[in-house]
Amino acid sequence: MNFADIQKGEIVLDLGSGAGIDAFLAANIVGKSGKVIGVDMTDEMLARARRNAKEAGYSNVEFKKGDVEERIPVDDNSFDLVISNCVINLTTDKVKAFKEVRRILKPGGRMAISDLVADRSLPKESISLEKWSGCIDGAQPKEEYIDSIRKAGFKNVQVLNEQLYMQGQKVNGRKISSIVINAVKE
Repeated sequence: MNFADIQKGEIVLDLGSGAGIDAFLAANIVGKSGKVIGVDMTDEMLARARRNAKEAGYSNVEFKKGDVEERIPVDDNSFDLVISNCVINLTTDKVKAFKEVRRILKPGGRMAISDLVADRSLPKESISLEKWSGCIDGAQPKEEYIDSIRKAGFKNVQVLNEQLYMQGQKVNGRKISSIVINAVKE
């Protein structure tokens, strides 16, 4: 959220919105003239997010069920900004996921994605579903991750922040880093 540069009046999509925390923070910034839609693939998180929105009185936030690799349930060219925190990492086809993000952005729209990357690939036989769901085993090497964004058609891809994850401890022999990336749809 710190690197998203959210503006008043914008239409924002929070991909993998969970209980809605980032969606609510964005809603406070976009104000009544803007709107935030959170998308999550689990009924439990959607129910929690909707309950939280109702209890807090957010009228400019909505939550929908969707899968980033399939079809995000919103119209083409309809968002100024897509934010996400460790969600693309969970996908198996990152290019497909980024193409879907690009589809929903308006021309000139941007994404601000926080995710995990690794210093090297993980052999397929070493992949653990538990560690994948914890964002670790789905971490691609940074250059592959950035390349998947470019292959999806984004321009001006910039790494805005990078920090070692878990104080640089290796997981399955790999160093994991947390990165924040901005990119623009032209």
